Amino acid sequence: MDSDAPTPSDKDPLRQWHRAFGIALMDVFAEAPWVVELELEMALKSQLLDVAIIESAGQETPRQEPPELPDGLENLRAHNLLTYKSHHEALTAWVLDELTGHYVNYRKQRVANDGKRHPPDAFGLYAVAARYPEQLTHAHPLQPTNWDGVYDLPWGGHVVRVIVLNRIEPHPRNAAWELFASEQDRMRQGLAHYRARHTHAEDEGYWELLEHLYRLYRREEPDMAYTMKQFLRETHEMVIDEAIRSDPEAILKRFDPEDRLRGLDPEDRLRGLEPATIEAWLAKLRRDH
Repeated sequence: MDSDAPTPSDKDPLRQWHRAFGIALMDVFAEAPWVVELELEMALKSQLLDVAIIESAGQETPRQEPPELPDGLENLRAHNLLTYKSHHEALTAWVLDELTGHYVNYRKQRVANDGKRHPPDAFGLYAVAARYPEQLTHAHPLQPTNWDGVYDLPWGGHVVRVIVLNRIEPHPRNAAWELFASEQDRMRQGLAHYRARHTHAEDEGYWELLEHLYRLYRREEPDMAYTMKQFLRETHEMVIDEAIRSDPEAILKRFDPEDRLRGLDPEDRLRGLEPATIEAWLAKLRRDH
């Protein structure tokens, strides 16, 4: 959490938003050659960097980069440091100064941990904000890029990539971004197109993110709460339907035989069995007893 205020507790609403944002990026990079780490401790006095996306090359089984990353994340470096500002917070000059400070601390840590110095171009700095930073741009104009809502901003000796979630292109590849926009139409767009990249959509992290977002929206946006709840229900149903289409026995396999038969009448339990099969089973019971 990039702020000069005291570090909030785990239950603080702002920290919940930042954590959900990090969980979404963990899923975005599930099959990419980078590892996403959340809330990195950056000092003896708690100062948390929201997200670090770190190249994972050198692992025994390198992962393949996903087909498309959200806009603004092309040409990632070996070490990418992100600060995130939800719709409750403004992206300010102080935030960018703090991001630069995190970069300095992080680079020192890498030297201590790796035993070698990484060149400056091994690091990328990113500022992701739900709202356009109007006040910041009065003194520091953003430089447009080839992507809507994605800008470059020279800051000190670095160029910070600024990503404004309310201005990105509406596209399925940007669904993870749109989940954290502050405009409801964009949030609905993100909900409609967000699909987990983990191997199993029922993985805990995937549902944790969606249910986490539902709790946040329910607390803050009553009108959005129904939409989120409906989306969760429809997504659960979609996962079940997909599983049944690919394997009609998929749901049954999740239950023990006793659970599958619970509540059925004897006639229903025997329906579909050949008389000879029933007779053979009864004969076996008599022999065993």
